[in-house]
Amino acid sequence: FFMLLFSITATAQTDSLTEQINEQVWKPFINTFNNMYTEGFMALHSKKLVRIPEDSRHIYNYDEYAQNIRTGNENGKKGKIRQSIELRFVNRFIQDEQAFETGYFKTTVIAADGLKRNSYGKFHVLLQKERDVWKIIMDTDAGDNVDEATFQKGKSLE
Repeated sequence: FFMLLFSITATAQTDSLTEQINEQVWKPFINTFNNMYTEGFMALHSKKLVRIPEDSRHIYNYDEYAQNIRTGNENGKKGKIRQSIELRFVNRFIQDEQAFETGYFKTTVIAADGLKRNSYGKFHVLLQKERDVWKIIMDTDAGDNVDEATFQKGKSLE
């Protein structure tokens, strides 16, 4: 009985923390990415951020990543480009004030002439609570031959 009660309590706590992460990180992440809002997007990241886009084989700190995002968003707005991102999760582990999440992403870019292009990849993210707010502290992604079928295997954001 006590094992069952402990299991139910642990699951409820994990579900609550998952919802907290969704509200504090992933929903604003999607919104700020889609709207090319650099300041809001970067506010979701820790100043201790380590960003590793594996395909480019480079490691960025917070300031370098912020500059890349700012430049990309400015160029996108000037070029009248629209973008969106969708996330699908494979693993979501939460322990105390840290979380490790993996999954797939799908980005859609629509050029000014209406040409639409989808890109896919796999991500690994480490989150940490800073002053009671979840922040992205490590973010890595790669193409890894992800396609629509692979993307659909992940669990959507709830």
